[in-house]
Amino acid sequence: MYLAIKTFHLITVMLSISLFLFRFSLLCRQSSWADNPILKITPHINDSLLLTSGIALISLSGFVPFTPAAPWLSIKLMSVVAYILCGAFALKSKRAWQRWGFFVGAMGWLVFIINLAISKYFIFDAIVWL
Repeated sequence: MYLAIKTFHLITVMLSISLFLFRFSLLCRQSSWADNPILKITPHINDSLLLTSGIALISLSGFVPFTPAAPWLSIKLMSVVAYILCGAFALKSKRAWQRWGFFVGAMGWLVFIINLAISKYFIFDAIVWL
């Protein structure tokens, strides 16, 4: 059961990232497709499935965020919020330099989140032990 939900979670993560990159590229090209209602609604449906699978993984794995048992998960969840905010601003900004700045920020948070999800290690954990 856990493996099936984790696989589903990873698929929704990849789809979420792909939809964001696709929509951002359409906005940069000033394509009329960027305002397509399907491209605006589909990410919300996918992200709801992503959140649901994440909650299922938390309940199955025993990693509880905001407890000493899983500090990496707490940081990951806060980083996901930062990624969402940067991504939303990247899609809504009117000025190209702001759009690209928020996009770079979103990609930076994304790399951090993926690294944290894979390694389950946060550098400040090491600093605390020093």
